[in-house]
Amino acid sequence: MLDQGAPPQNRPSPPGAAGLGSRLMRRKPVELLVAEGGKGEGGQLRRSLGMWQLTMISIGATLGTGIFVVLGESVPKAGPAVTISFVIAGLTALFSALSYAELAGSIPVAGSSYSYAYATMGELIAWVCGWCLVLEYGVSVAAVAVGWGEYLNELLDGTIGVTIPDALSAAPGEVDGAIINLPGLIVVLLAMVFLLGGAKESATANTIMVIVKIAALVLFCTIGFMGFKSGNYADFMPLGTAGVSAAAASLFFSYIGFDAASTAGEEAKNPQRDLPRAIMLSLVIVTALYVLVAAVAVGAWNWKDFEGSEATLAAIMNDVTGQSMWGTILAAGAVISIASVVLTVLYGQTRVLFAMSRDGLVPKAFGRVSKKTGTPRVNTVIVSLFCGALASVIPLGKLVDATSIGTLFAFGLVNIAVIVLRRTRPDMPRTFRVPLGWLFPVLGFGFCAYNMFSLDTVTWVVFGVWMAVGLVFYFLYGMRRSRLATAEK
Repeated sequence: MLDQGAPPQNRPSPPGAAGLGSRLMRRKPVELLVAEGGKGEGGQLRRSLGMWQLTMISIGATLGTGIFVVLGESVPKAGPAVTISFVIAGLTALFSALSYAELAGSIPVAGSSYSYAYATMGELIAWVCGWCLVLEYGVSVAAVAVGWGEYLNELLDGTIGVTIPDALSAAPGEVDGAIINLPGLIVVLLAMVFLLGGAKESATANTIMVIVKIAALVLFCTIGFMGFKSGNYADFMPLGTAGVSAAAASLFFSYIGFDAASTAGEEAKNPQRDLPRAIMLSLVIVTALYVLVAAVAVGAWNWKDFEGSEATLAAIMNDVTGQSMWGTILAAGAVISIASVVLTVLYGQTRVLFAMSRDGLVPKAFGRVSKKTGTPRVNTVIVSLFCGALASVIPLGKLVDATSIGTLFAFGLVNIAVIVLRRTRPDMPRTFRVPLGWLFPVLGFGFCAYNMFSLDTVTWVVFGVWMAVGLVFYFLYGMRRSRLATAEK
């Protein structure tokens, strides 16, 4: 039953009054979004996560992706100035994180930016945002899983002297003779098993893995600094500002995880207080570590040596020390830490689809909750198999840029949502407010747009095709089955 106390501008149109434009712009009342929190088909999500666990989810989904996986592909684009690229990407994430923090404290639900858009800009925009999140989370799980295989091979080589052959550890077309990326598939399936056990159990496992990954990166900085050569920074920006921008756009992929905490809104014990704090704290920690590790890595290796490198940080440690032991230790830390990214981002993907299913925009199976574990089990299995299949057959670089553009689009909408909600619901209680009025949301939107247009044409084509498929699905399925649509009848 719809909340009769919702403001008139947030109520669905009365029967007979809705034309096509009205139906596309119908908004879901904030009060209804919050009231439905945790409710699914046949069960209820459990509120079991505190601020520490939410922060670890956010760090777990973020820290490691850009450093362990994408750094080797970004340095050849920007040279030593990749450190500036990290800062630009971090600023873009910061402005959007402020907007996420405000909305997460006001609308603490599982749908993240999808739900924020539904409450502020209408159903069509919400669907577009949700469809972008499917791209962001689903494809990024696959991308990180691909990188996990690189470090697994490094670990196997350093411990037992055996590696998984290219035919079984790379995507078709990535290297000659490649058939399937088996490690990528395996790590996704392992994450699925953890998620099926319950949110609290998954969060505990993730916290352990986050501590391991931070220790691994601190170890790298300590040893990598021993091989620091100031001459590696002599030609600081060899490819100009265009190279810095291109690297920043790709590196934004490294920051997507902080919004994973917002997808836990319906499983947090005190979401209004803890979600904003967890989002901001995690972003500060991650950005500091990213810039530090990138600075040490470029100081220890000439930027041209990064081209085509795999398990880059482990290789740098081997070069600096002249011993393979340290690279093997780092590879072990990377195997654990990258697995935590897969686990937490996969978690975020399932919760976004859970919220969309509850609204009727995707099939009910995605919203079905197990009474035993309090998790959307069917949803988790379907999403895991899809992401595992992507990780098995698509090269890393293609996945990274596709994730970045979907993320930037969704983040841009979140910045707009803050402005819209302040205009339409100025008196709504907010546990956190973005400072300086509209300035930071406008800057956040501008940075997102700038980075989107720094991506190549192929990425835009893929994004356009993805959005076209999503719109077809919405008009044929979601628009008619939406709960707001059935409420109007």
